[in-house]
Amino acid sequence: MEKISLGAGCFWCIEAVLQRMKGINRVKSGYMGGHVKNPPYREVAMGTTGHAEVVEVEYDPSIVKIEEILEVFWNIHDPTTLNRQGYDVGTQYRSAIFYYTEHQRLVAEEYKMQLDKMEIFENPVVTEITPAGEFYPAEVEHDNYYNDHPEQPYCNIIIRPKVEKFNKLYPDKRKEN
Repeated sequence: MEKISLGAGCFWCIEAVLQRMKGINRVKSGYMGGHVKNPPYREVAMGTTGHAEVVEVEYDPSIVKIEEILEVFWNIHDPTTLNRQGYDVGTQYRSAIFYYTEHQRLVAEEYKMQLDKMEIFENPVVTEITPAGEFYPAEVEHDNYYNDHPEQPYCNIIIRPKVEKFNKLYPDKRKEN
């Protein structure tokens, strides 16, 4: 197993998508990249700790390659907006890749460069690519949020379209139900 931590705005969104991807064994919401030990959600959400909302992704590289995970990552959020995803604004919602291996760093940097070179997006990709630091798990009520609260307006309006986009674009990468 390998792991990588990814920030793509609200961690509930990326968690909901990556939970459905073959080869991904665990997706845990949490915080990384800040200056406060064991930050609580309320402080992270206020933007005072420097942390990004992330998911720590544990995956089996014999089933899913890091390139595939990053392809989904870059397709389910807007990596060109600095410190914001939709209505979520602040450094805690930044687009970020926190890598654990040199291979992950090289793949992420090359991929990001190719996205810009090929002008896949209208604006340059601003995704931060940084060595992983201390991962602080989010409070348990954030785990499996979309699956546990599909009736919530945020889940319906913001997360569901991302899950549907993943299902449409990557039917071959979806886990069997």
